[in-house]
Amino acid sequence: MARALLRRALSLSAAAATPRVATFTTSSSSSAVAPLRSPLDDRLLRLLRSEISYLSDRRPPYPPPRSFKSFAVEDRPGEQWVRLRSSRAGAEEVKVEATMFDGATEPPPDDAPLFRRVESLERGPRLHLSLIVEVTRGDRVLGFICSAWPDDLAVCSVLTLKGGGGDGDGGRGGRNFDKMKAGERDAVRQFLKEREVDDELAEFLHDYMANKEKMELLRWLKTVESFIDK
Repeated sequence: MARALLRRALSLSAAAATPRVATFTTSSSSSAVAPLRSPLDDRLLRLLRSEISYLSDRRPPYPPPRSFKSFAVEDRPGEQWVRLRSSRAGAEEVKVEATMFDGATEPPPDDAPLFRRVESLERGPRLHLSLIVEVTRGDRVLGFICSAWPDDLAVCSVLTLKGGGGDGDGGRGGRNFDKMKAGERDAVRQFLKEREVDDELAEFLHDYMANKEKMELLRWLKTVESFIDK
């Protein structure tokens, strides 16, 4: 009996020492497991949503105006410019094309007077817009290249152009505004002011472009969020 018990114990211990191999069956109908987002993606999503929430809730862009004085505003999402048109008596049309911010004034040098440096810091950077103004009357077009600052519109060049459908000669020359005589410069400024191309237009365009820049940034952030979240 003792030998039988001993043999039984040895057989049980041998069976316990034998490893068991698990087998798995696969089915062709099982669906593939979708890859998980990486921790970097999750962190980027959190940062994007935080920035979107800040812009949307604390600094939301306002609905852009569709007109300014006699001008109708033409704008497209994603474009880096805006166009204004105005039709006047005598079959005259004024067209203004403005870029997004494309420059800024440089800060005063370190050796500048203290009051100038303090004034510059209090005022902040003065951003710059480029404007192309065209005044069309019949088959004649006058062109003006201008710089728009937050509270000032400066004329850079005056061009005499031909209207559409000409012989391919797009222009008849131009003049540097600074090299014109004082009386001629006054006449150009008055000509543009009568067509509402003046300091008030520069101020309007700066406010408009600051708001447009905010809308474009918000749209871009949402596009990136949607791409990463898929």
